[in-house]
Amino acid sequence: MDAVAAQRTYGGVSAQERQAQRRIALLDAALDIIAADGQAKLTVAGLCAQAGLNERYYYESFPNRDAVLEALLDRIAQELAAAIAGALATADNDSRAQAHAAIGAGIAVLTDDPRKGRAALVTSMATPELRARTASTVSGFARLVATEGTGFYGATAPEPIVDFRALYLVGGLVQTLTVWLAGDLGLTRAELVDQITEVFVLLGDDLADRYR
Repeated sequence: MDAVAAQRTYGGVSAQERQAQRRIALLDAALDIIAADGQAKLTVAGLCAQAGLNERYYYESFPNRDAVLEALLDRIAQELAAAIAGALATADNDSRAQAHAAIGAGIAVLTDDPRKGRAALVTSMATPELRARTASTVSGFARLVATEGTGFYGATAPEPIVDFRALYLVGGLVQTLTVWLAGDLGLTRAELVDQITEVFVLLGDDLADRYR
């Protein structure tokens, strides 16, 4: 094996794969630190110590702390999208079952591992840049709700009205989850999913009825 090949592959793992593994380790460490001490404690030294990596490996993946937080939020958003899509694919084909499955799957991602809920709903508000990124993510999920709802109901409501209701639902869901995760809303997780489902079905069915 020549020198170039040796750099590319070690123990059957390529350099690119090793870098990806280190990036995952750093993001996992960020979750641990945020859960224990909040994002203010997320320093380069602390993150690398938690991940068991040399600081030079931090800079191969992230230029600054905000980039770590952005990548972490993106990863959680991708996990949410995948969980919701999987739930929709297996749920019964009626509005309540679809809404309940999707909402339950999303909330499970954020509560089965409480670190993710804190990172997604608390840390996301830490800086103006993160708030802007979170607003964009919320808009993306609202667009997903609008698209899924239009396909499910076959409704012909004007697009701005569909978009408004979807954004209202997702924005309200985010705010409700933030309050609930802080312990300021006296509902069990099952009750929370049921109540959010009721709101989604109410607004979705109403809109479909108006524009049939």
